[in-house]
Amino acid sequence: MVMHVGAEAPGDERGALLSFLAEQRGAIRRSVLGLTDGQASSRPSASDLSLAGLIKHVAEVEQGWVARAKQEPPAVHRDESNWDETFRLVGDETVAGQLAYWEKVAEETEAFVRSVPSLDDTFPLPNDPWFPEEDVSMRWLCLHLIRETARHAGHADVIRESLDGETAFELIAKEQGGTWE
Repeated sequence: MVMHVGAEAPGDERGALLSFLAEQRGAIRRSVLGLTDGQASSRPSASDLSLAGLIKHVAEVEQGWVARAKQEPPAVHRDESNWDETFRLVGDETVAGQLAYWEKVAEETEAFVRSVPSLDDTFPLPNDPWFPEEDVSMRWLCLHLIRETARHAGHADVIRESLDGETAFELIAKEQGGTWE
């Protein structure tokens, strides 16, 4: 499992970046520990976000960014007509299925980041007003994925605590087979 990668040696920038990304993925993955798909799909706050939807969203976004860096099309195309589907399970999708997909995406992300000759290598962004006009580096890609995942890890903390009172520390302890006191 790629969800907790450590830096391989002092100064291993790629390992450090991948480790921080894995840490944030773990926070979101833990947010659904012990929940049913129905609970994970519920929206217990004023927001339309659910834990299941966050998992689906971060997996699709991560895959899409790595595809963009490879200058390939994303695996899932979203436009205005189906953008809201990135934040909820549809059809026969399940939390377990989305977690498995995200695991595969995480493995592909790590392999790609480790394979690029330099973190200074660049790729172009779409010509949209919210993106920088210049090309961005693979380092930027990693930092952007960390930022995106961390933002949603915070959302997941609030949603989970709204559902049943479980906090991030309690979920870490539960994942490790203990209790938080």
